[in-house]
Amino acid sequence: MGYLSYYTYGFPSFLVVVISLYLLFTDSGEAFNVGRFLEETSPYAWASTGIGLCIGFSVLGAGWGIFITGASILGGGVRAPRIRTKNLISIIFCEVVAIYGVIIGIVYSAKVANIPEAELYTRENYFTGYALFWGGLTVGLCNLLCGVCVGITGSTAALGDAADPNLFVKILIVEVFGSIMGLFGLIVGLLMTSNADTFKGATLAVVSPFVH
Repeated sequence: MGYLSYYTYGFPSFLVVVISLYLLFTDSGEAFNVGRFLEETSPYAWASTGIGLCIGFSVLGAGWGIFITGASILGGGVRAPRIRTKNLISIIFCEVVAIYGVIIGIVYSAKVANIPEAELYTRENYFTGYALFWGGLTVGLCNLLCGVCVGITGSTAALGDAADPNLFVKILIVEVFGSIMGLFGLIVGLLMTSNADTFKGATLAVVSPFVH
């Protein structure tokens, strides 16, 4: 437990202190500037990262859920072969989570347009980039947790069905409510980017002294 606490809290804190002191004593303290990082980073980077996180986390959640559910269906099917067909609905619920991520990724990709670099750094494009990043992260994490939830519940449904067929419908209701959480993330992701326009160029586009 002591080693775990050290590597979880102590070592990262030690690194932060060492780096901070190095920047302080070498007159490079201004290098740690969050605002400068946000303004120097291209809106394309924020948007593309958000789309990637959205699809990546969604597929990860779907794959994780299918792995958990599929293993239980195969294991329980050895004892009760009748469960193999109707419990495939749990696999479908897990796969829907990945479809949510793909849908949002397609919607977000439509907002990314090819703009010359000199015309890219505007307030509107910054807003679009940040909105796509945080919207994609929100949808991705919601779908990740939703996929794990549906996978564990589907696993329980398969094993419960193998022991008692009357339990399948009862556990399936819980699984349906678990799968709705991914839909909540999809709706919130759409709302977060509802006011974000497609990337547009402008004549006077540089809004930050840090962008060259």
